[in-house]
Amino acid sequence: MSDNFPADKDWEEAEYRARVIGELPAQLTQGNVDWAMRQLNVSRSTLFRLVKQFREDGRTSALLRDTRGPKPGMQPLDPAVEVIVTHHFRAFYATRRKPTRTRFWREIAADCQAQGLAPPSIRRLGRWLEGHDQEKLMARREGKDKAERRHLATPGGLTADSPLDIVQIDHTKADVTVVDPVTRRPLGRPTLTVAIDVNTRMVLGFHLSLEPPSLLAVALCLTHAVMDKSHWLAARGISTDWAAQGIPSAIYVDNGAEFHARAFELACSEYQIDLQYRPPGTPRYGGHIERLIGTMMGAVHLLPGSHFSNIFERGDLDAEAEAVMTLDELETWLALEITGSYHARVHSALETTPAAAWAARTNEVRIQIPADLRQFLVDFLPSEQRVLQRDGLHLFHIRYWADELRWLMGRESRKFTLKYDPRDLSRIFVLTENGIIEARPADLTRPAVTLWEHRAARRALREAGRRSVDEELIFRTIEAQRDLVDCAERQTKAIRRHQARRAHLAPLPMIDVTPDAAVRDALPAPEGEESPFLSHPGFKVEEWYDDD
Repeated sequence: MSDNFPADKDWEEAEYRARVIGELPAQLTQGNVDWAMRQLNVSRSTLFRLVKQFREDGRTSALLRDTRGPKPGMQPLDPAVEVIVTHHFRAFYATRRKPTRTRFWREIAADCQAQGLAPPSIRRLGRWLEGHDQEKLMARREGKDKAERRHLATPGGLTADSPLDIVQIDHTKADVTVVDPVTRRPLGRPTLTVAIDVNTRMVLGFHLSLEPPSLLAVALCLTHAVMDKSHWLAARGISTDWAAQGIPSAIYVDNGAEFHARAFELACSEYQIDLQYRPPGTPRYGGHIERLIGTMMGAVHLLPGSHFSNIFERGDLDAEAEAVMTLDELETWLALEITGSYHARVHSALETTPAAAWAARTNEVRIQIPADLRQFLVDFLPSEQRVLQRDGLHLFHIRYWADELRWLMGRESRKFTLKYDPRDLSRIFVLTENGIIEARPADLTRPAVTLWEHRAARRALREAGRRSVDEELIFRTIEAQRDLVDCAERQTKAIRRHQARRAHLAPLPMIDVTPDAAVRDALPAPEGEESPFLSHPGFKVEEWYDDD
């Protein structure tokens, strides 16, 4: 994506370009070219340039207009023209006749010319149409039943024609307590984030965390879902196959705050993912994912440390006293349960296994994989916008710098989008027109800290009466708090969770999304000594919420 969130009008145009170009076949005919030129209102050479850019990159932002020069704003329609457009929309376009957008435009253009008015372009008309309630528009053009199946899905009515057409994502509190890998003392129940393909019932990916649902959990789950998981399985000693991968066409989610984050919505648009939210009062909307979660939790009840759904099933069982599995061990167990059991059992709705359904049906569709898996993950991470100052970028009271930023100086009023991993603030990702710049604290002596530690330090300073804080004070406070935790003779669960939050700050890979060492080594390495933030061991603990 660009270095800043693009203006809505520019992003809408890029989305429209992506939809048009996405409909073109691999081998273009003269008819295809003429149609696309009319839809986009571009020359032949410009069309071929856009097609090449989009097919090589695969992201919507590849179709943004060049931001180096001035760009005209999207002006409202002339009032007289809007009267004509509104009339033909109600009487012609929003009817069961279902005319094409081009026919709609022709009717408008004829009336505009008859009245001596300049008609809007097809692209401008498309933007006007996108401002309407799409569910209501579909109901008027194609009937209420079809509109409800598309926009108000239920387990019985939600259908997907092909793999990756519809993917559902949801979170749940796992019905099992995990323990610290060193002390083997209980840490609590982790949160499971999981994605399912509706067409084949294949589990596309999952993520385990000791924290409540967050945008980071969704980012890691989606990255796991779209990637080739062969190396991920091998790293955990799992020999079963997990063929599911690829970017979904549509994602169905509930109304959690993490799914409404601007960063998530823009990232979905970046990869042409149709994001659909559960309408209020429709508990059956996420039926497929809820049934999957129920199946997974049923299997988890067989594990020591399991919590049951009610007190009658639980009896006098002490789940924490029985707990023996670490978060890593539970992750591996779930992967085995998914690949070796769930994917291999005949599904009643499919009359075959999810693995067999995926193998048979993916032969008929094109699976799209991100050109850059690392970029994909970064695009879905939480973000903030900051102005590049002469001494660097300031985020969470930490000053960040990279030598590459030197070439972007002199644009004081320009805001940059900063992506960050809440588990480790020793690196941020600066999005620019030419790619990602990795910036680290200007003071390289700063230790790697989590956002959770950072917030805890700020809270402690406020409670101590400090109205203003600075970078030095925050890091001194974090070090003092770590010393207190490390020296505690009697460990509480909260302290053990605090230590678990810091466990990934050891010098291990940040997020393992590369299939082999050769690819990983090809990524630009930071200067200086080996950083503990270089990588994370893949889909582990995200730690940035406070304990209640």
